[in-house]
Amino acid sequence: MFLTIGLVIWLVPRNKIRDGVVIFLFKQTLTWILGLIVVEWNLIEYPTRFLPNATKSSLTFEYVVYPGICVLFNLFYPEKKSTIRQLTHYVAYTSGISGFEAILEKYTNTITYIHWSWYWTWITIFLTFLASRIFYRWFRGDFILQK
Repeated sequence: MFLTIGLVIWLVPRNKIRDGVVIFLFKQTLTWILGLIVVEWNLIEYPTRFLPNATKSSLTFEYVVYPGICVLFNLFYPEKKSTIRQLTHYVAYTSGISGFEAILEKYTNTITYIHWSWYWTWITIFLTFLASRIFYRWFRGDFILQK
């Protein structure tokens, strides 16, 4: 968590702070909804978490780590590069988060997959990155409809 916060503070350019906040809040909204769904449907459990009486989901991952990484994903997205390079960007970020979560699931008590697997994590993170990318482009005005 502290590493993610430090990276966001260090890497987000001053002129992109507003964009970073918008991306962060959008991703938090997505992970809040999806996180509550997966824990309420008993797909994932977080045995060790901050504020256990407040929510069954993980405040650390779903409200800080994933949104923070999403800020970096969007602000350093290779917009003017090839489609292969853009797809690699998606795959690298998605696989990094999914791999880290799979390691945590196997070797720690912070997350337990009940009716879940690493590939569901990969798919949901990929789709939320895609949604955040579309939202961020809309926010910047890149999706202006022309006559």
